[in-house]
Amino acid sequence: MLLENRVAIVTGGTKGMGRAIAQKFAEEGCDVVVTSRHLEEAQKVAKEIEKTGRKALGIKADISNSAEVKDMAAQTIKKFKKIDILVNNAGGIDVKGGDTTDATEADWDHIMEINLKGCFLCCMAVVPQMKKQKYGKIINLSSMGAVHPAASVLHYHAAKAGVLGLTINLAFELAPDNIYCNAIVPGPIETPFWDSLMGPGPERDKFFKALAKKEVPLGRMGQPEDIAGPALFLASGLSDYVTGQTIYAAGGQPLNAQEGTFLAINRPK
Repeated sequence: MLLENRVAIVTGGTKGMGRAIAQKFAEEGCDVVVTSRHLEEAQKVAKEIEKTGRKALGIKADISNSAEVKDMAAQTIKKFKKIDILVNNAGGIDVKGGDTTDATEADWDHIMEINLKGCFLCCMAVVPQMKKQKYGKIINLSSMGAVHPAASVLHYHAAKAGVLGLTINLAFELAPDNIYCNAIVPGPIETPFWDSLMGPGPERDKFFKALAKKEVPLGRMGQPEDIAGPALFLASGLSDYVTGQTIYAAGGQPLNAQEGTFLAINRPK
């Protein structure tokens, strides 16, 4: 029980990596607050967690909305009296394109809001409580595209690079308060993130197999549980001398330097 008597907020905790993290934390004795833009989905996962014997709370929260984020923190404190862990998992890309030929100012603002501003707002909402406790663990989810892009998606990759900068600054500022801040850079993980890019089916399975063979030293796509493990490490006492760090949970990426990436194989030279 690595997280016994701890309370965690997991944003975007209803599917993919967020759901796996929430469930892993509960297995380790943690009470979990699950947030989503859809209340019904958040409550559904919360009920699943409660069946394991842990306490849980599902909250509707748009992380780009400061009022909703503040309410998220307030509801958590009201129910659990503290906030020990924040996992900034919510985010994604819900626009098409993103290179210099089709990136728009509106898309830039939108993607920055849900991937960088949202992370900032959530941190700002929980830090005052963590300072009162003289303890806290903040885990921010970035992206391989922030450091080793396979295709040009300017706004999303820039936002996720900003998450790494935010992580380092918070770690430096908050260390005297015994608040830790670290980041995880996931590699290619099989989650609903891909649904808007390529629907489930044989073609996607074929693509995943080729992608893993070409670009991942371990030779397989990652699963949400592959991110939940590192998150558990960073959330628990096992990492009590670790802050300001980035863990690459990516099957060996980005160590495999290549002339070109699989995703950009047809890119003009």
